[in-house]
Amino acid sequence: MRLAGPADLAGLPAIEDSADPLFAPLGIVFPPGPTVVEQMIGKDAEILVAGDPPVGFAALEELDGAVHLEQISVRGDLVGRGIGAGLLRAVLDRAAAAGAPGVSLLTFRDVPWNGPWYARHGFTELPEERWGQGLRAYWDAEIEAGLHDLGPRVVMWAPSV
Repeated sequence: MRLAGPADLAGLPAIEDSADPLFAPLGIVFPPGPTVVEQMIGKDAEILVAGDPPVGFAALEELDGAVHLEQISVRGDLVGRGIGAGLLRAVLDRAAAAGAPGVSLLTFRDVPWNGPWYARHGFTELPEERWGQGLRAYWDAEIEAGLHDLGPRVVMWAPSV
């Protein structure tokens, strides 16, 4: 796992797009538009990659005084090989090394490789009364974009250790 370099960035949207068809059997079809990673590139975000050339990435940023994991994506043909778990471990390690209190994320509650997967890696649902302004804004933006129409969403949290 390493920080993405300029040469890595152009290939990351294809990784994200390659994983989207995995959601279709669950009735989740993402609307057309820029990928999450395309929206993160150029912002004050860190992007970690696995592999050279990358086969997976994690996009994270500071939000409400903690690390926010905006996206983990692994090339669709390599899902289930531990790449995502390695990226998640790297995100948690970076948060701890930076002195952040933990890592937040928004995800589908019931998709097996979303909410339940994060729960197996130490994340728990974050009660709404503990959301900061940033998380609230992300939640509201997801509703506005129609993401919540695709399935139940949840805010999750893992403390740094």
